[in-house]
Amino acid sequence: MRQKLVVGNWKMHGNAADNRQLLQSLVAGYPSVGDVSVAVCVPFPYLAQVQSLLAATPVAWGAQNLSEHAQGAYTGEVSAAMLGDFGCRYVIVGHSERRALYGETDRLVAAKFVAAKAAGLVPILCVGETLAQRESGDTARVVAGQLDAVLDLAGVAAFAGAVVAYEPVWAIGTGRTASPVQAQEVHAAIRVRIADRDAWVAAGMQLLYGGSVKAQNAGEIFAQADIDGGLVGGASLVADEFLAICQAANR
Repeated sequence: MRQKLVVGNWKMHGNAADNRQLLQSLVAGYPSVGDVSVAVCVPFPYLAQVQSLLAATPVAWGAQNLSEHAQGAYTGEVSAAMLGDFGCRYVIVGHSERRALYGETDRLVAAKFVAAKAAGLVPILCVGETLAQRESGDTARVVAGQLDAVLDLAGVAAFAGAVVAYEPVWAIGTGRTASPVQAQEVHAAIRVRIADRDAWVAAGMQLLYGGSVKAQNAGEIFAQADIDGGLVGGASLVADEFLAICQAANR
């Protein structure tokens, strides 16, 4: 049975004082989540703070992005090795906001995935379709293309120990959520896509749902056969809400 995983994506939110309170509440409530792995992915400036506050706890941490380059004249970029210096376990790769707002292509996302794996980080590869793509029946094609770009560059073996998060773009920050059936259909298709190259890797790979996950819908979503937890945005900024989502993953 695959380990459940819930990851909080803080996006560009927080300050040092609020972060401390949030993390202390999360750590205090952690025993209530049971056998669920929990992590938070925070903005770069707060990695040192998070490392300090979480180092002696079961809660893991990570970053929201990284450079595809190991080092060099890339002003403003952050390498995978730098994230490792701050104890990061995870890094989000190819979030829909990076793709839409900053023009990250499938090819660039694949290169970032490879950089993360090479540095010993666990990439959380985000895939998903826009509302227009879903309404035109292109969900399967779009998600398969995003996966294939990484598979072709990194190889299927690189997905062992990696995480894939399905985030329907139309459900992020909109209050809309894919129904459990809709989410399960895409998660199952992702697992089949990986299984076509390696059934063992596919069977063990953690697949997360991201798209307006809340305490009231988390249980039904996480109960689906191919959904192993969630990538949680706004709800991860409220300790009680985030803990309730983590608890839902343990049912």
